[in-house]
Amino acid sequence: MPIPKLNIIGELINNSYARARRAFTDRDVTKYQELAKGQSALGAAYLTVNLDGTQRISVRAEEMLEFLPEVVPALQEATTTPLAFDNPSVDYHRVALAHYDASKSGRPILNSLAASRTHLDEMIGLVKDHDTRVVVMASEYFTDEGGSQCLDPRDSHSAAKRFIDMLATQADRQPDDIIIDVGLAPVGADTYGLINIGLDAMKLITADPDLKGVHFIVGLSNFAWGTPKGVREQLENAYLTIAGELGLDYALANVEKQPAALPADDPLVAQLRDALEQGRRQGDETQEQAGFRQAEAIMAICAANKEDEDDDWDD
Repeated sequence: MPIPKLNIIGELINNSYARARRAFTDRDVTKYQELAKGQSALGAAYLTVNLDGTQRISVRAEEMLEFLPEVVPALQEATTTPLAFDNPSVDYHRVALAHYDASKSGRPILNSLAASRTHLDEMIGLVKDHDTRVVVMASEYFTDEGGSQCLDPRDSHSAAKRFIDMLATQADRQPDDIIIDVGLAPVGADTYGLINIGLDAMKLITADPDLKGVHFIVGLSNFAWGTPKGVREQLENAYLTIAGELGLDYALANVEKQPAALPADDPLVAQLRDALEQGRRQGDETQEQAGFRQAEAIMAICAANKEDEDDDWDD
């Protein structure tokens, strides 16, 4: 299928980035507005708002809930680009959506619903009450205990179907309102074959007539984590080509890097396809053995690159 237009959800309002950490630490809405304006100017379709803690900063739930009523209107004053609220907490979304004005920026995105979420019915209620679009995690399947990681693309397909049904019956959502996250692991450390599981899940979902019209998203910065800086962005773009052929049309990404699919005949696309094929089990081998073979193939792609592996998240 033709590669669809890629919609970037700008990820810079996230405490994984130093600029966002400084803005949060100072509670400086002007810095947040600068991040919003810059991403919008570069063509972001949405702006993620993730105020949660990271390894570099501890954030209490109360701090996020206290700051959201100030930062959400400030972001909407700075740009008309709609917001995507990213957090597992129903309280986070309840407060964020209560202070979001859809008449100014259009419909927001609630990111995300997952089998393991507590208060899942309440989150679906917020999707309906605030007329949001919604990201659903197809990387977890439903169990009696909640959710478990999908290690088979058929489980991802099943999770997607269940969410489509839940959102149709409980929140009046149409397929076009729903963005499915199949998950994306670091390609050089993917010993469980998660990248291929996600790609295969997109194939199954795209082929299912009951799911026609849904969208796909990945957290693109996860893909080339740990690879040399000089090749990292091109690896991400090569993945966009491969996944785009299966229908990927959204990415949570750093819009400053202008992510875009490479031409299908680019040599790096062929090399990445081969590396991912190396990650598929052969004969009686374990998935871990195949995963290590994939990692070796990725290392071979990166071998010529000698640049430092600085952490882009800390820009």
